This record gives sequence, structure tokens and C-alpha cells, in this order.
Amino acid sequence: MSYVYRSGQRTGARRGPARAHAARRKQSIETINPARFVKPARAVQAEVYVPLHSFETFGLQQLLLRNIQARGFTAPSPIQDQAIPYGLAGQDVIGVANTGTGKTVAFALPILQHLLQNPAAQALVLAPTRELAAQIEDECRLLAKGSGLYGVLLIGGTSMGTQLRRLQDRPQLVIGTPGRVKDHLTRGTLDLSGFTACVLDEVDRMLDMGFVNDIRWILGRLPDARQSLFFTATLNASVTAIIREFAREPVTISVSNGDTTENVAQDIVRYSGTAEQLERLHDLLLGAPKALVFDETQRKVERLGKELAARGFAVDAIHGGKTQGQRQRALTRFRAGEVTVLVATDVAARGLDIRDVTHVINFSTPHSYDDYIHRIGRAGRAGNQGYAFTFVQS
Repeated sequence: MSYVYRSGQRTGARRGPARAHAARRKQSIETINPARFVKPARAVQAEVYVPLHSFETFGLQQLLLRNIQARGFTAPSPIQDQAIPYGLAGQDVIGVANTGTGKTVAFALPILQHLLQNPAAQALVLAPTRELAAQIEDECRLLAKGSGLYGVLLIGGTSMGTQLRRLQDRPQLVIGTPGRVKDHLTRGTLDLSGFTACVLDEVDRMLDMGFVNDIRWILGRLPDARQSLFFTATLNASVTAIIREFAREPVTISVSNGDTTENVAQDIVRYSGTAEQLERLHDLLLGAPKALVFDETQRKVERLGKELAARGFAVDAIHGGKTQGQRQRALTRFRAGEVTVLVATDVAARGLDIRDVTHVINFSTPHSYDDYIHRIGRAGRAGNQGYAFTFVQS
């Protein structure tokens, strides 16, 4: 039997920490000088990385190698090349790398190998958002195709009843967001006492979203004798504190290449009122092959998406008020080019694999400069020049 994942329809999702964190951020919005939103693109010469390993020399099982080849992977990326050997050796790893560098494969291959070699083993993967958790699940399912491994995705916006039934089958791989995983632990429907490995992906984002207490609570229910893999774009004090508390002599692999927005041309768009703001956005989108437009709230995202659709744009929207199925369909359509404009709250700013975004447009001002950098980092990937525009009221 192939790696399995099933989910149902939306039920009530747990949003306590994220909602409380959003309220705190609303009270302390950073005042950003608009001049910081203006910066010309700089041509960045990508360094040619020569990997020390190939996928064939890692010692992976043949099934994994066949699935890697089927995925079209030819050579490991820097984070994969350097982190996978330590992961396969069972060591704790801290992987510091920017979004889009292949982090998912860097932790998925060691975890899947561990599960294949140890049929009684179980592993937990935590991610900050539903979309990223689903993206990780998709990658693991493809890499484990034909293995017989059984997995479950625990996220809000999908049926709790279906998740309860899947958990009764003792999945070897559990992938989820902190809120929903904690829900199951509290209910007694998930037992981590036998788990031998865990992964925290986008640790910095999870802490920024207010999940620090949930993460500590969850990790505290794992056995002390386990392998822990931590992946993050930034290694700040709060991330370091969590790792120091739960890792055992971790190896740090850092392939972060600093500023990922050098090849993004950044500018502001001034407007005097709502009507002018919409008209200026309309004009920008006429010259944008693939645009990600950020607005502040669910209601504003919905309203803006409907306005752009009425103006003839191929548009969809994602935000926390959508069901998981609706959010996934919107992302799928955007990736496939069926829609060329995706309007979103910050849920889409980190960790998602959307490779060919040409324009990021901040229809509302980001709450912090870090949020701004995370948003515009979706454009100009894979060495292509991107464009970022931030609306500023005169």
C-alpha cells in the first residue's frame, strides 16, 4: 500500500494562539519609513554549488532513490547535501536556509528512511501554517510512494472526525500545525510517547505566530531519546532558546545566503483615497504576469478579490476564513496559471512553494519590516528579477 493521506471537510479550527498573537500585533504595528520600501534591484550572480554527495551516495533505500528520480531531482541542493548525511546518521540537526532551498527534502529523506528501516517507529513534523503542512505532506507522499508507510495530516479546516479515524490506524508519520496537534494530544487521541523523531519546520515563523508555548508543550510529551530536526530561515534568540531546550548536541548547517530580495525592484505607490488606490492597483496588475497581492484582513481580502474579478482579472483569494479545500484549490490554480492574481493575508507569506511570482503588491502596509521582507521574498526567485510595490497613502 502506498503512503496514505485522507482528510475531510471543515470543522471548527483551533485558532487561539494565532488569534491572540494577531491581536497583540495589531496593537503594536511598527511604524516604517516608506523610504525603506524603495530599492532598485541588484543583479546577483548565483554561485555555482558543487555538492559533495549525490543522492545515490547517501545510502538511501532503493525505493526512495526511484522516487527521487521520478521527482526529477538530479543533484542535492546545498542544504540537502550538507544536512542529509547527519540526518541519516540519527543526529540532531539545525538547518538554517532560506525558503525555496529544498529544506523539505532535506528532512523528509532522513525521516522516511528511518521509518522504513524501523517499522515500529513514528515521526512528527510541525509546520506553522495549514498550507505549509499540506505542502510537506504532498512531498513526503511522493517520496514515499509505494512504501506502505501510512501518514496523517492534522490541520484546522479539515474534519476532526476523519482525523480521529486515521489516528486509530497508528500512522507512522504525523504532519500538522501546533494548534491541531495539541488539540489531539489534549483529547487523548494522539500519543507521542513512542515517537522517535520530530521535525520543526519554519521554527522562526511558528514562534512569530505565537506558538512558543504550544511547541514547548508538545515537545515536552515526546521521549527524551529521539532525533530532532529544526529548520529555520533565521536563527534569532527565541529560536536558539527553543533549540537549546530540546536538542541534543545538534549539528548546525547554515546555507542562508542573506538578503533574498536583492533581485527584487522595490517601490511605493502613493494614493489619496480608496478609489484612486483601486485604479492604481488595476493599472499595476495589467502589467503583472503573476501577482501576489497582500491585504490586511479576511474581509478586505474577500472584498478586494471580488472587485478585481468584477474588473475582469483571473483572481482567487486565500485567508484563514476559507476552508482548507478552498485554500488548497486557490493555491493549485495560482501555481498552474489558471489565475494570475492571488489576494491573500500573511498566511501566504512564508514557506509556500510558489516559484514564478513576478510581482508582490502590498495593498495594505505590512505590520513590520520583517513581514515586508517575508512578503516580497515570494517574487524574484530562481534568479529572476521580481517587483514589489507597497501602497502608501498621501
